[in-house]
Amino acid sequence: MAALPPSIISRDEHPVSRKHISPNALKVLYRLENAGFKAYLVGGCIRDLLLGIQPKDFDIATNAHPEQVHKLFSNSRLIGRRFKLVHVLFGREIIEVATFRGSNEDSSAQQQTAEGMLTRDNVYGTIEEDSIRRDFTANALYYSATDFCIYDYCDALTDIKAHSLKLIGEPEERYREDPVRMLRAIRFSEKLNFDIEQKAEQSIHELSHLMSMVAPARLFDEIIKLFVSGYGAAIFERLLDTGLFKALFPSVAHTIDKSQKEHYLSFIRAALINTDKRIAQEKPITPAFLYASLLWPDVHRIWGQKIAEGLSDFPALQQAGHQAIEAQLPHIMIPKRFILMMREIWEMQIRLSKNNTRRAEQLVTHPRFRAGYDFLLLREHAQEILPGLGRWWTKYQADNPLPTNHKPRSNSRKPAPRRRNRRPQKRSD
Repeated sequence: MAALPPSIISRDEHPVSRKHISPNALKVLYRLENAGFKAYLVGGCIRDLLLGIQPKDFDIATNAHPEQVHKLFSNSRLIGRRFKLVHVLFGREIIEVATFRGSNEDSSAQQQTAEGMLTRDNVYGTIEEDSIRRDFTANALYYSATDFCIYDYCDALTDIKAHSLKLIGEPEERYREDPVRMLRAIRFSEKLNFDIEQKAEQSIHELSHLMSMVAPARLFDEIIKLFVSGYGAAIFERLLDTGLFKALFPSVAHTIDKSQKEHYLSFIRAALINTDKRIAQEKPITPAFLYASLLWPDVHRIWGQKIAEGLSDFPALQQAGHQAIEAQLPHIMIPKRFILMMREIWEMQIRLSKNNTRRAEQLVTHPRFRAGYDFLLLREHAQEILPGLGRWWTKYQADNPLPTNHKPRSNSRKPAPRRRNRRPQKRSD
């Protein structure tokens, strides 16, 4: 696909104002321009501003090479291997700067795996080439802080006005190039209330199996982006419909399909609706609770099998959790710190089943009590277990409130590890 001559939208023809742009992003733009380079705000931040949404992140595209950008900003670091990016750090805010990507369709850098997945080594190019290397037309808009114009190379404004999510190029080729684009398509569709172009939608159904080619470590973060978008419940239905859930969680999908127990689907739906509500209320979300919920159908099924084999409740649940996690790790790599928390949430279900007042006094101080209690309520809501326990624990907490300055006790006898200064991570649009 060749880039079109740009449509140039002047300041009096669009609503994007510098007062809605991060001051730090403007600093980066101006310094690059003053050094003689071209630099533009690009992607989701411009799309969101046009839609009246305040962006969370501001990304910049430039003709400066990464080493040149890094040299201009002492508060920056180079990241990436095949295609280097620069993160300019302003406290907790990260401004991501990328060099224009070039087209290499005819170069030896493009290869095809045995499964048909396209791989390309990225090369630098022009703004015109960069525009057609982006995934969706709605993300191919460039804003200049010098003339305040928006440059549209892919007729993005037409698609945004039509609320149409359109891939740049042939959908099958773009999905084979990076299967994660299928997840992004569904996420943006729900977030923006856009309709995915028909051909692009159909290709997701046909190519969902390609998710198995994506690195499991990368998929952990991509799943989090899906389900902490505020539209997790709707996205889950889309994943089921397109076959992507089966590709991402094959063992859980098999359990749901074969068990014919409606409460498994009801539980996940209830968990995601609850997550969406917490996000709307700006309450914290933990990946451990999310993954504990998504894997619960498998854990519950295996737990029942182990008990039928003669194991008692606790070792049966421990083995079930281990098996469910081992089945999932080849597809999505869940960090160990979250696996530990997931196990504790699951094991809390046994502890909470004993509504003994004397035991309750100690249990409510456990660091995973609140998550385990919320998990129990979801199980009752899904009618996996009979109601009653949840009401008992709700009443106990109301009758025995903890001090306002109470901190959950540690469940580890090991000394706390030394705190490390972790680098802030770039959030996705």
